[in-house]
Amino acid sequence: MSQGPVILAAGGTGGHMFPAEALARELLDRGRDVVLVTDIRGKAFGDALPAVRVERIRAATAAPGIVGKVRMVVELVAGTAQARTLLRSLKPSLVVGFGGYPSVPTVFAAQQAGIPTVLHEQNAVLGRANKLLAGKARLICTSFPEVKGLGAADGRRIVRTGNPVRPAILSLRDCPYPAPCHQGPLNLLVTGGSQGASVFGEVVPRAIAMLPEATRLRLKVVQQARPENINEARDAYVKMGVDATLAPFFKDMPDRLAHCHLMIGRSGAGTVAELSVAGRPAILVPYPHAMDDHQAANAKSIEAAGGAWVMPQNGSFSPEALARKLEALFADPHALTEAAKAAASWGIPDAAQRLADAVLRLVAADGGSGSGEMAA
Repeated sequence: MSQGPVILAAGGTGGHMFPAEALARELLDRGRDVVLVTDIRGKAFGDALPAVRVERIRAATAAPGIVGKVRMVVELVAGTAQARTLLRSLKPSLVVGFGGYPSVPTVFAAQQAGIPTVLHEQNAVLGRANKLLAGKARLICTSFPEVKGLGAADGRRIVRTGNPVRPAILSLRDCPYPAPCHQGPLNLLVTGGSQGASVFGEVVPRAIAMLPEATRLRLKVVQQARPENINEARDAYVKMGVDATLAPFFKDMPDRLAHCHLMIGRSGAGTVAELSVAGRPAILVPYPHAMDDHQAANAKSIEAAGGAWVMPQNGSFSPEALARKLEALFADPHALTEAAKAAASWGIPDAAQRLADAVLRLVAADGGSGSGEMAA
């Protein structure tokens, strides 16, 4: 039986595109044709996969004000018309949506046509685009054990596949956690998203200054920081005699993660997935302005599993509180080791394979090609 391609529809940010790319690679390895549908931002990600056909579609993200909302509706309607034409041409066997408003037109058009659809939710809170589409999705693949916005009635359609991570992170699964040695170095990794969170540049050096001198002299800090904050933070570390490396971005982040004893960072879906697959303990400071506070939900999930400690930015994340937490953890290597084990147990290293399995099972159950017929 001829099988149509699998279409992957994803918003143009890394959080949506990285799992889509991982699934694309896995499906290609299994001999399936893949088409990526995204917006102008996501096309650059898709270019990294030359074997995947990339189609750009019109879409607009939610914007404040009447004008922004009207523009979004106009773009979604236009994008849906584009998607209907594309679906008639490609005759896909299935469409997978990864969230982000650019995924909505393609998934919505597929659902209208009776083509099976699958959603992948990266966070512990159902994203707004996925929420619009969840009602008619045949399958909802989640990264977290529980997802706010999905109820008991959705249970039969939900499967936890995990959130795929980069191959360089997967390789850390074979690197045991380097438990701190008595009087040995203490490797602290501080990240804050793609450009570094300014709050970390303010709080972390001040907290480290409050640690006992014996602890400070053991510290080796690697900190991602905004360019405008680097000199001030570097000067602070020099004055307190702390070995620190600062940069806006580290190309060798997987290697830095492999050698760290503790990480301080945000709790985006990708960060939590990478920490858990690598099996590294962390102090997580959720971004307080994340949509629907999803970073707080992400952090609480892995904290409940014992793999991290949560310090809300607008609550307990002060220099004094962080200093107390760091001193307690560095004095208790067993606690760090147990958290590393818990994180690794919670993580799903074969998420891409599980996601591909779920998608292809649905394709097989549907007979190998989309069940809907697009009207001419």
